[in-house]
Amino acid sequence: MNTLKTAMLLAGMTALFMGLGYLLGGTGGMLIALAVAAAMNLLSYWNSDRMLLGMYNAQEVDSASAPELWAMTAELAQRAGIPTPRLYVIHEDQPNAFATGRDPQHAAVAVNTGLIQMLSREELAGVIAHELAHIRNRDTLIMTITATIAGAISMLANFAMMFSHGNRDSQSPVSPLAAIVMMIVAPLAAMVVQMTISRTREYAADKAGGEICGNPLWLASGLEKISGMAHAIPNGEAERHPATAHMFIVNPLSGARMDNLFSTHPDPNNRIAELVAQAQAMGLDQQGWSDAPAAPASGPWGDGSAAPASGPWGDGSAAPSNGPWGDGSAAPSAGPWGSPPRRGPWG
Repeated sequence: MNTLKTAMLLAGMTALFMGLGYLLGGTGGMLIALAVAAAMNLLSYWNSDRMLLGMYNAQEVDSASAPELWAMTAELAQRAGIPTPRLYVIHEDQPNAFATGRDPQHAAVAVNTGLIQMLSREELAGVIAHELAHIRNRDTLIMTITATIAGAISMLANFAMMFSHGNRDSQSPVSPLAAIVMMIVAPLAAMVVQMTISRTREYAADKAGGEICGNPLWLASGLEKISGMAHAIPNGEAERHPATAHMFIVNPLSGARMDNLFSTHPDPNNRIAELVAQAQAMGLDQQGWSDAPAAPASGPWGDGSAAPASGPWGDGSAAPSNGPWGDGSAAPSAGPWGSPPRRGPWG
């Protein structure tokens, strides 16, 4: 259902783009608009991950520089049935994360240091599972295309307003007044469609993320924490690049949280309610889920001492059979970062 809805919305947005091109230049303008949209989508398809990661100064980590975080991501990726994505860390106090890349073979997951510091292992596993669900569903490509078309519509509308008094192609049957109205309404309509697609994909990724990590309540607890913190701790780069806000698991901007036409993300309370219902359907106990302990302030999950031998979750108990460490094997003996490397995010 979510896939069909997304396809219909994307088709509507493309038709809107072509219609605006028709108003600007008749049949020729519509074809030019289609060509421009195709070219912009192709550029975004190949370069979206590099552009976004560079914008946020993300630094890549691996099994040597971040052993426990990398092992968790690799295990969750295996459960999701996708290749292990490249893993990046962003030095940012706001707890947040995003996934990017044109397909599962060329994907990346980026997590803020604030997210690692503030969440427990279970909650972090839920958040990473959510991002892996975006990759498996190819949502990163869908949202890149959506943002590209929406931006192109806005540019066409601005161009049309600047030159609205110039000559118009005689092939266009639309009156100048109707054209001006369309130029104003089209960007707003494109924005509504873009935000609707974004919210639809977030709900789908929440559900799939709960299945991947094995317990939707882990993600629900993580969302409850970071949704409040994200609006209390400013993210300077996101504020400078608001068009990327839809890529994050929660809105990184200091804006409204309402689940309305112009919000990039669903209301966190609605998302949490859906995850709780999913956990109930899976027969999982939700007693005390919202009271999951926060990670110690001294560092990511502690002071670098050895993780409990029973698993990566920090409570001394064995990992649940349906979680990302379902075989009961021990987590890496070092902390999630091991020994900080001389170069990289800690250099």
